[in-house]
Parts: sequence; structure tokens; C-alpha cells
Amino acid sequence: MEINGFSAIVTGGASGLGEATSRLLAERGAKVVVMDLDRQQERGDKLASEIGGLFAAADVTSAEQVQAGVDAALEMAPLRVLVNCAGIGWPARTIDKNGNPHDLEVFRKVIEINLIGTFNCIRLAASAMNRNEPDEDGQRGAIVNTASVAAYEGQIGQAAYSASKGGVVGMTITIARDLAAAGIRVNTIAPGLIDTPIYGEGEASEAFKAALGQSVLFPRRLGYASEFASLALELVTNNYMNGQDIRVDGGIRMPPKS
Repeated sequence: MEINGFSAIVTGGASGLGEATSRLLAERGAKVVVMDLDRQQERGDKLASEIGGLFAAADVTSAEQVQAGVDAALEMAPLRVLVNCAGIGWPARTIDKNGNPHDLEVFRKVIEINLIGTFNCIRLAASAMNRNEPDEDGQRGAIVNTASVAAYEGQIGQAAYSASKGGVVGMTITIARDLAAAGIRVNTIAPGLIDTPIYGEGEASEAFKAALGQSVLFPRRLGYASEFASLALELVTNNYMNGQDIRVDGGIRMPPKS
């Protein structure tokens, strides 16, 4: 699918996986809306300026804020691409070592952002894509979601995160079927251990990441955000990729605990 001259939205776009994806889509000619929380305004504005796009402050769970981002994309060009990278995760056991139960509000918040937020962005972007003129394959757009290997083998303390990402995987084929009549493809990437700002910086951080990388089958390192972005681009531009959830993880299978 051609993306040159069309608009794209990347949620969580100001850093990490989203930043790498925003940059790559822009390199291929897309006009990118970097969508992220308002606290990322400075970073998002800088990135948008560098890639010739714009920053849209939005909480992915807000219909009004996401719709404003969609409208901003449409002002630049017809919207053909959505890549959902926004997400959170807070570790907590179902009951802790003292027998205290998992905070239900924490569980609910993770589900709301990772799963409901993803669906919120899909439904609003798809509605806009549906108004596009179809290409020779009848396509009007492509959507890429971000899950995690935790969707398949979540570790101790990842009940909320695994449930949210499992939900993203689970709805992929269903939404792909829903949107087939509109000519919109839907795929999901399930990354493993990817080197993003979540691991911090400095000597101790680098040592920690190197140790984590030894658990990867091959290559024995953390993945690069650019490797995620490369797959996202392929899923967007390859017309025959639809309804798939694909691991990008170096062959890792997560043990019960790190």
C-alpha cells in the first residue's frame, strides 16, 4: 500500500517504538501525527518538527482527544495508517508476599490504556479511513497494533499487562474481519525485549540490558526500536498481510520470572 503523501498516526509516538516508527513512516513520505500524552509535548514537538509532521496531545482512552488527532491528520492528507504503540505496565502479583490482593484500580487502568485505548484509536481512525478512495486492491488503510510476548507467556507479576496484551492479540483477527468490507487491514506485533528508554541510561542500565539480552535465543541482545519499526512498515505496505499477530523477539520464550 502506498503511504507517500498520505497521513499516518502513531500513538505513543514521541519515544521508543513509536518514535522509531514515526521516523520511518516519515522517511517513506507519510505525513505523521505524533500522538502522545501532553507531558510529552516538548519531545513530541521536536520530533514532529524533524520529520515534517505534527504533535497531537492525546490520552488514547479519550474519544474527544483521539478524534482531535484524527482530524489533525485529515487536515494534512487522507489518513491511511494507524500504528498503536501507546501502552503502560505496572508489575504486581495477584496476591503479594503478605497475601494482600492486587490493586483492582491498577489492573483496570492497564486494561483501559492498553486494550480499550487501542480499540478507541482503531475505531476512530478506521471511520476516517473508510472515507478514502480505494486503491487498485480496494484498500483504504492499514492498522498495526502493539501487543507483547507477555500475551503468550506472561511472567510473574504481569497479570494485568498480559491480560491487556492478550486482548490486543485476541481482537486482531476479529477486527480485521470487521474492517475487510472497508478495505482496511489489521495486524499486531508482539515485541519481546526491546531497548527503549524504559530501561534508563548509564553504566548500570547498560549492564542490566546486557544481562537481559543473554536470555534471547539469537541474537543475544535486546531488540532495536528500528527493528520493530521495520516490521510495522512491512505490515503497512505489504498488501497481503492481514489478521496476523507476529512476534519480533529473537526467539525468546519468557520464563516465569526474570
